[in-house]
Amino acid sequence: MKKLLFLSAIVALATSTTLAQNAKPSPPATVTETTTKGTTITINYSQPALKGRSVGKEVAPYGKVWRAGANEPTTIEVSKDVKVNGNALPAGKYSLWALPGESEWEVIINKEVPRWGTMYPEGKDAFRVKVKPTKAPATTERMTFTISKAGKVALLWGDTEVAFNVE
Repeated sequence: MKKLLFLSAIVALATSTTLAQNAKPSPPATVTETTTKGTTITINYSQPALKGRSVGKEVAPYGKVWRAGANEPTTIEVSKDVKVNGNALPAGKYSLWALPGESEWEVIINKEVPRWGTMYPEGKDAFRVKVKPTKAPATTERMTFTISKAGKVALLWGDTEVAFNVE
C-alpha cells in the first residue's frame, strides 16, 4: 500500500511539473470580427505581459522588427480581398509584424507565415503601413488586439494604441 501511495505521489509530481513547464507565460489569444462590409478578420497571437517593463524599451524595442506578440508569430487572416490603409491585400492568411518607433510605427503584412519564433521572413512583405501611435483609452497589461465592425484593427499594450484600417 505504501509503495502504491509513493508511486502515485511521484506520478502526480511528474505530471504537475510537466504541465507547469508546458504552460506559456504569454497565453494564446484569437480575435475575430465580421465587418459591416462582410469581411471576416481573424488575428491569432500570444499575449505578452508588461511585468513592469516599457513598450519601446524592454519589450517591442524601438527600431527593431517585432513579431507583434509572443511565442508563434502573429497571423492575420481576411476572408475577402481588402485594403489595409489603402494597400490592396488579397484574401488569405499572413504574418503580422511591427517596427515600433517613438512617433511612428510600421505595421508589416508579410506573405510568409512562419511556424515559430522571432525570425522575420525578410523580403516577403506584402507591404508596410506607417501609423502614428496614440495614447490608449486605458492601460493594458497584456498585449491585446481589437477589431471593430468598421474594420479598425488596434494593438493595445501599456498606454499605447497602434491602429490601422481594413476596408
